[in-house]
Amino acid sequence: MALLQLTPEEIRRWTRAQKDRWWLENVYRGDMPQLTLRSAATGFLLGGVLAATNLYIGGKTGVSPGVGLTSVILAFALYRAMARSGLARDFTILENNCTQSIATAAGYMTGPLISSLAAYMMVTGRIVPWWHMLSWMTVIAALGVFIAFPMKRRFINEEQLPFPEGRASGVVLDALYHGEAEQGMLKARLLGWTAAAAAFVNFLMGDGWMRLVQFTLLRMDAWLGMRQPWSIPERLDTYYYNLAARFHLWVPSILGTDVRQLGLRLTPDLSMVGIGGLMGMRVATSCLLGTLLNFAVLAPLMIRHGDIAARVAADGSAVPISRAEIVNQWSLWWGVTAMVVGSLVGLLGKPELFRGLLRRRGPASGPGGTDVLRHIELPLWVSAVAVPCLAAAGATVSHVFFGVPWFLACVSFPLIFVLAIICTNSMALTSWMPTGPLAKITQFTMAAFDRTNPASNLIPGGMTAEISSNAASLLSDIKPGYMLGAKPRQQAAGHVIGILSGACACVPLFYLLFLPPAKDGSRSVATLVSDEFAMPAAVQWRGVASLIANGLHSLPASAIASMAVAAALAAAFEAARIATKGRFPLSAVSIGLGVVLPPEYVFTMWLGAAVFWWQGRRHPVPGTRGHAVWVEGCEPISAGLISGWALTGIANSVINVVLY
Repeated sequence: MALLQLTPEEIRRWTRAQKDRWWLENVYRGDMPQLTLRSAATGFLLGGVLAATNLYIGGKTGVSPGVGLTSVILAFALYRAMARSGLARDFTILENNCTQSIATAAGYMTGPLISSLAAYMMVTGRIVPWWHMLSWMTVIAALGVFIAFPMKRRFINEEQLPFPEGRASGVVLDALYHGEAEQGMLKARLLGWTAAAAAFVNFLMGDGWMRLVQFTLLRMDAWLGMRQPWSIPERLDTYYYNLAARFHLWVPSILGTDVRQLGLRLTPDLSMVGIGGLMGMRVATSCLLGTLLNFAVLAPLMIRHGDIAARVAADGSAVPISRAEIVNQWSLWWGVTAMVVGSLVGLLGKPELFRGLLRRRGPASGPGGTDVLRHIELPLWVSAVAVPCLAAAGATVSHVFFGVPWFLACVSFPLIFVLAIICTNSMALTSWMPTGPLAKITQFTMAAFDRTNPASNLIPGGMTAEISSNAASLLSDIKPGYMLGAKPRQQAAGHVIGILSGACACVPLFYLLFLPPAKDGSRSVATLVSDEFAMPAAVQWRGVASLIANGLHSLPASAIASMAVAAALAAAFEAARIATKGRFPLSAVSIGLGVVLPPEYVFTMWLGAAVFWWQGRRHPVPGTRGHAVWVEGCEPISAGLISGWALTGIANSVINVVLY
């Protein structure tokens, strides 16, 4: 069934009251079940699972994959299967939309944990208590919800902006419930098959899983005399290096530095294949270029020059050169410069985002001053009361829990509200949320008042990212509901449920994955960045905070020169991308990301992007089986690889902490 929508001429000429009445009479579905107990419970549980996978992948790559379409497909397949077996009646289309909204809100709750909050702990050396994190995240995310609803009447009801990602979910839902259910089940099967395959491979790689199976269950240590359980190594080239050590074979090096110290390894991590599929060739190739330039060219040169060297830790132990040392001592600075400059130039290259702030609003009510949607819209007085109350609560928890001065905690909110509008307008037009560059604007602005306290810029920057992403994601979720005739109030309630789901799932998991207890029960911020979790987003935030606090004079001359070159090239690349309307093949932000990511992940991501790109070229014709699997099925295949791998990896961490 074709979705009803206004024509461009009607959007331009009609008042908002006329548009609201047309929607109420032609699209609104009345009392069709939407936020029911089962849709809320399904969304809460599904959101928790997808948020957990986002946290796991975010810790590895700094990227949080979208969960909107994945949750639509999973909820549809689950209840369609239960309906066919007689266990439950099928979801209504609005129940599915509500489930998707809850799960999406949960997925976006991982942002501060892999960026600003983790960076705050790295810089201060202080582990934040769990209830401090939970309270701060919940208050700030809820503030984003209540900021969003006044914007909803403007961006969705009046201006009918596209919200491409949200519209895609609406189109998919309409197709699933009106004639293309088999296509939805194919995507669900693709997701399930690839998740099972990825989970099995990671099961064979998990030291906890293998110890549980081989030693605890099968007792192979007793009757075979095994000292260590067998598992697939995390790096495939380990087999060769073991042989090289035994038989004195050639070990590759660059300018005298062992490639293993440079991090140039190979991994069978299938979740990175999925991330590459979602990235696409342009982004993945840019990441690969940044990795090769840094670790195969610049790092060996700087090691030979002496700007990167082995050092002695505070406890007197030797710290050899490694990938992490290369990034922290030298590479971080030009990588962060490329990301920050590229992001800001890209943002400034979209003047329509700023023009949206000045656009005139249309009339809000119908003839006689009557608002025809007042019985289903969230009343504006709710936002008028909630926003100042939550802002006061946000300033309080930022000051009490993190040490942000009262003045900066309060003065940051007007700037954050303006940036949230820019972020939402960007999401409405492009499906891109520029939370990174907007957060940097807040960081640098707060630094003008206080350079010495890292909390003064990290926590307000985190508030910008969290408030903006929640406001923008809520409106992106409301868009398909608007297209399908849903009740806006229930969508707002669903988003709050998603916030609680994501916070409850991710905060405990954060401590388990990134701050595991030692044998004596103590935890240390030193475990936040590891071989398994590079925390690239947090490393970037920490780099900006350190630069603000210490200034350029604390860096080697070569690092300052590299920053200048990176800034110039990043600005040129983004200008070229804007001038060519996106056809320029490189992304400055992605090149910088390739510097802070482990090279082994970048190689695997590029391989995943290349596979989907090549299969897309082989199967370009819609309607064919190959096109359905490799082009239309790219997202469910990628989501399956990510979720299957992440959930098995999370379980492996739980086994190690709880049992061993």
